[in-house]
Amino acid sequence: MEESNASGTRKYKLYLAILGILILVLAFWLFIQRSQLLKLVHEKETEKNELQHELDSVVVEHNKIKVEYGALSDSLKAKDSLILANAVEIKKLLDTQWEYDKVRKKLAMLQTVAQGYVRQMDSLYTVNRELTAENEKVRAEVRTEKNRNQTLIKDKEDLKEKMNQAAYIKAYDVTASAWKVKGGGKETVTDKASRTERLKVSFTLGENPLVPAGKRSIYVRIQRPDNVVVQKTKYDVFTFNGQSLPYSIREDVNYTGKAQNLTVVWNKRDNDIPAMKGKYIISVFADDKEIGEGSFELK
Repeated sequence: MEESNASGTRKYKLYLAILGILILVLAFWLFIQRSQLLKLVHEKETEKNELQHELDSVVVEHNKIKVEYGALSDSLKAKDSLILANAVEIKKLLDTQWEYDKVRKKLAMLQTVAQGYVRQMDSLYTVNRELTAENEKVRAEVRTEKNRNQTLIKDKEDLKEKMNQAAYIKAYDVTASAWKVKGGGKETVTDKASRTERLKVSFTLGENPLVPAGKRSIYVRIQRPDNVVVQKTKYDVFTFNGQSLPYSIREDVNYTGKAQNLTVVWNKRDNDIPAMKGKYIISVFADDKEIGEGSFELK
């Protein structure tokens, strides 16, 4: 009996020893597995961070390119949407799964698309810059041509103005003399206001081939010292620059473009007051222009 109990005790101890060894082996194996799992988790986390960094770099660079190229990037909206959609999908895979091989493939594709986007933007920028330069060249040429045309128009207007200024008759050497009329129509020169009965105004219509030949009305104004214009009647007026001016003498001539000497006469009427003492101004008009001026004095 004692031998049987001792044998049973030895078997029990053996079982306990074997069980203890198994527990130790299992514990060691679990420790190893846990260590490997932690290492794997760490590696996966590191890999995830690296992939996340790459993804962030692609997105940041893409957004930077869009900002740099401004409105020009609007022409590639479809590709921009594709890049952003793929970035969102990769972000979801990183947050929910460990399929990093799949993530790498998608990330590589995303980088390829992003690089293609940059190349296209560069091409568009180059083309746009060339077009801008060409447009600026065209605009410069247009401005130059416009300035040239404006210069030609101004020169033409200046020439026209000069022609207009030159294309009129001028009266040279405007002089006047006072005369006393005696019996029988005999006349003598005088400088006395009280003896003056006739005035003779002489001048030369200058030669001007620019003025069309034809009939011209010449108006002579004799202005007294008190600034009143001598008139035969109150109806003796002509139009000058849109205004009615009184005149003393009107003479119609046939102008041929050659120089002509003219003398026009004003005669004192019986009811006219005596001539005034002082300085008289003679003004000659034709074709709505003042063409000459002179003066004389009576004592």
